[in-house]
Amino acid sequence: MSENREFEIVADIQVPATPDRVWEAITTGTPAWMFPTDQWPAEFPVNERPSHLISRMDGPDGWFNQLEHVIEPLPDGRASIHYVHSGIFADNWDQQYDGASKHTAFYLHTLGQYLEHFDGKPVVFTDIQGPATSATPEAFDQFKGALGIAGSAVGDKVDVMLDGVGQLRGDVDFVNENFVGIRTQDALLRFFGRNNFGAVVGMTVHDFSAPSDPAARSEETAVAWSAFFASVYGE
Repeated sequence: MSENREFEIVADIQVPATPDRVWEAITTGTPAWMFPTDQWPAEFPVNERPSHLISRMDGPDGWFNQLEHVIEPLPDGRASIHYVHSGIFADNWDQQYDGASKHTAFYLHTLGQYLEHFDGKPVVFTDIQGPATSATPEAFDQFKGALGIAGSAVGDKVDVMLDGVGQLRGDVDFVNENFVGIRTQDALLRFFGRNNFGAVVGMTVHDFSAPSDPAARSEETAVAWSAFFASVYGE
């Protein structure tokens, strides 16, 4: 029997940007730090640029999913964001809540990285999922080892040759048992250990290098990183 229960995930962060820039990032700019959301059939009960946004989706039997952002300017030119994600999870409530809350911290950190280093630049977004063999308990540790960052901390340099990808140079901007963030000169690479939440290891690439053919670049990126996944997990 499914178990429908409400949840609420709350976070407060400060980012190096004005409220107007934050507003752009959380509305039209989500591919630069999270994933495209323009296909969501959301309504906006509150839409008060640049200080307060609520987006909401409703479904059968009382189901809903809602995101709220309250944005305020700070005296030093930054902005504070009060973030609330609420809704209903059906089935595996504890696992879904654990995954959603931990993803929230990673996404909001990435929002800050985008606003600090790449704000306003056009982005090519690519999502790559690992093979089924990357769903094992040790899979993300294996992946971090292949990246050459096993035991690395935030601020450490990365300079490694990867099968299929080539030379990867950048800085570790986030790392824990579930996620890794690497910032290069022109991209944010986000790695997701979703094997810990019942799925496979995956990643997103947020490419700010302004290629002349964004679609071709995204395909090239997907092929390269898929080859690396195959080398790590033997597929």
